[in-house]
Amino acid sequence: MFTLPVCVCKAFLQALHRKKDGCFPMIEITEIIAGSPAERAGLLCGDALLKINGQKIRDVLDYRYAITESVLAVTVSRGGAEQTFTLRKREYDDPGMEFATALMDEKQICGNHCIFCFIDQNPKGMRPSIYLKDDDARLSFLQGSYITLTNLTDEDVDRIIRMHMTVNVSVHTTDPALRCKMLGNVKAGEALRHLYRMAEHKVPMNCQIVLCPGWNDGDALHKTLADLFGLLPAVESIAVVPLGLTKHRKHLCPLQPFTKESARAAIRQIEAMQCWSLQQNDSRIVYAADELYLLAELPLPETDTYEGYPQYENGVGMLRYLMDAFYDALEDAVYDGEHRHLTIATGTAAAPFFRKMMQDLQAKLPMIQVDVAEIINRFYGETVTVAGLLTGQDLLAQLKGQDLGEAVLLSETCLRYDDLFLDDMSRAELQEALGVPVLRTAVDGYVLLDTILDCP
Repeated sequence: MFTLPVCVCKAFLQALHRKKDGCFPMIEITEIIAGSPAERAGLLCGDALLKINGQKIRDVLDYRYAITESVLAVTVSRGGAEQTFTLRKREYDDPGMEFATALMDEKQICGNHCIFCFIDQNPKGMRPSIYLKDDDARLSFLQGSYITLTNLTDEDVDRIIRMHMTVNVSVHTTDPALRCKMLGNVKAGEALRHLYRMAEHKVPMNCQIVLCPGWNDGDALHKTLADLFGLLPAVESIAVVPLGLTKHRKHLCPLQPFTKESARAAIRQIEAMQCWSLQQNDSRIVYAADELYLLAELPLPETDTYEGYPQYENGVGMLRYLMDAFYDALEDAVYDGEHRHLTIATGTAAAPFFRKMMQDLQAKLPMIQVDVAEIINRFYGETVTVAGLLTGQDLLAQLKGQDLGEAVLLSETCLRYDDLFLDDMSRAELQEALGVPVLRTAVDGYVLLDTILDCP
């Protein structure tokens, strides 16, 4: 059975956007790539895609699954008549058809009202896309985010099982009543049945728990972890991530931030479960996010603790991986150029780690000086400490007038679509205001060092 090499992360809503007669809308082919298998087969722009190898194509999920074969019988509607074209290609190659949207449909919106939702904590006056809560199966399929299961139907789960996909699930708690309260959705508790059914059919799952003090921590966390461990081996990893709170929480559910003591209590609980799991399963399975260790003011775990970083995208082990890669690259680094002075701007959480790395860099390569500017998040509030939520206005206010050297380096996570910060300031505008180049760097220690050494 074919396993798609991506995480499917939202409800596969078969019932949405169907016509009243129960048929799925036709999907127009908007472009045929020159020289592609689709062009050679005779497909044209304007053809409406209906089926591939007899399978109805409803959305990008069906499409991606169907095009893996080397021979495709592509059925389209052309001028109101159905025609089938035989398309030959190498297995897994793209056939060369493009569509108006990546989803082959419109976006679908989230029906949950989670007490910890970060989107609800944005201030007024930002661009409309900031406030969009997409809850779309196809977007999740493409981007690898997490699903809550509340929009899944039994037919959707059938499709997941049939395609044997890896699914990322936002669990938060396995207590049905508590889950309804936390997700603000009366379906949230009952939706857990999909979790158990997928586990029964050995669908690989990565799970996430957003931990909220006084809600799903303590005994509730113990129950959730115990229940998820009962679903091994289908549950392959679990990330425990602290909630994020901004200063813009007016009229929202009262929530308490983590303190050093409550963060340490959570880590003790997680590490105790890790020890037990190592004995029982030869794997820790559950991991605490980097941010939880920073809140607890505890050292990050060593590299081996992360067991290949299965929850890296969830902020679990990201700092450790960055530092390991940086020091590996530094070990072989050589620089014989002129004196170089740069500045790295980052959030308050990562600043101490960058400061240590840059000190070690200068100790080995004295001609390179990299200052670390610790940027306080005034826009969202000082409790928000990650670099990815820094705005252009905070960067400008705190960097303006400083000796920044030849350039400022920023994590690419600060910048969204069209090279914009969250407050709509562009990187070009920040660069012009500061009077030095502003360079974006990947969250990768090797790339970071290469950027520093090769900075123009």
